[in-house]
Amino acid sequence: MNTKTILTVIASLIATAIFAADPPPVGSAAPDFSLTDAKGTAHSLSQYKGKYVVLEWFNPECPFVKKHYGGGNMQNLQGEYTDRGVVWLTINSNAPGSQGSLTPEEAEKITTAWKTHQTALLLDPEGKAGRAYGAKNTPDMVIINPEGKVAYEGAIDSKATPNPADIPSSTNYVKAALDESLAGKPVTTPQTKPYGCHVTYKSS
Repeated sequence: MNTKTILTVIASLIATAIFAADPPPVGSAAPDFSLTDAKGTAHSLSQYKGKYVVLEWFNPECPFVKKHYGGGNMQNLQGEYTDRGVVWLTINSNAPGSQGSLTPEEAEKITTAWKTHQTALLLDPEGKAGRAYGAKNTPDMVIINPEGKVAYEGAIDSKATPNPADIPSSTNYVKAALDESLAGKPVTTPQTKPYGCHVTYKSS
């Protein structure tokens, strides 16, 4: 790992998203939102009521995000669960001009180049959805059940490092929560501490 990456990781770990409130408690109603994807199509949480929905906060320049996309871990999860009827919404809440923010054109290029399998990559330049969910990191993961309530919130897995080699030996909390939920079982670990790069919100 080069010095620049190490410094980015350290800065990301110690930085805080001062404009994000605490996330909604597990079991509470998930805040509705409406955001557009790269093609300008609007997606609201309410339109997917009755389905499981995954929210994934995203920054393509973040080493922790690259950890899960570089070897296909995130794409495999997206593909597996969208094939099972889960709606997967990837959200970019970074302010325009900040690291990792995306224009619609850049978002389309990313989804093509990285061969992603989410339902949609949504742009949240005003940070409204991110703030509503208290998203402070990328990746930050939320699972919403068919009743529109938060079933899981937190990290994607148990090893808070940017090293892809740690993925096979980690516990994937999102996969475990989805498997339990889809089997009609309660989620064993409904909340964990998210890790990753901080989300830079637009100044209000």
